[in-house]
Amino acid sequence: MADTDSTFPAADTVTPGFGANTAVAPEVAAPNAAIGASTGLDTDDSRPKAGLADAKQQVKDGATKFQQQAVDKIQALAGDGKAKAGSALDQVAQLLNDAAGQVDEKLGSQYGQYARSAADTVTSLSGAIKDKDVEELLDDARAFVTKSPAVAIGVAAAVGFALARVIQSGIETRQSADASA
Repeated sequence: MADTDSTFPAADTVTPGFGANTAVAPEVAAPNAAIGASTGLDTDDSRPKAGLADAKQQVKDGATKFQQQAVDKIQALAGDGKAKAGSALDQVAQLLNDAAGQVDEKLGSQYGQYARSAADTVTSLSGAIKDKDVEELLDDARAFVTKSPAVAIGVAAAVGFALARVIQSGIETRQSADASA
């Protein structure tokens, strides 16, 4: 078993090479020799460093381009969302104005006035959203959260609850329609 314990190749053997055979490419014939000696270049070849720098720059440029595309896409989506939110708020205001007449008949004009006041507030909010760009809206939201974080958390919880209920009712409606079909 002494034969199997030896290392392969033996530690004292020399790696085979092509020696000084110049018929073989210089970097193969003498891999440890300076490349610059046979080519007339300096032994400190800057090409690999330049290639690495070029590759880094290309990656950086690609990342910057991708980042800009992502920002542009997000801004486009935010603009679409802003337009949809403005339209939805206009519809809510219209519903509140329509309901104000019914509230006048059933509960009295004082409560109908509350509905009209709420409709006016929603209409002004819709106008503010439509008039501002996305960056201004984000700045306003940040300022509001900084100014009153408890109210912001409460509003976020209420909106989340309402959104969850809407989604859940949509899922239940789809399941009942699929079951009846």
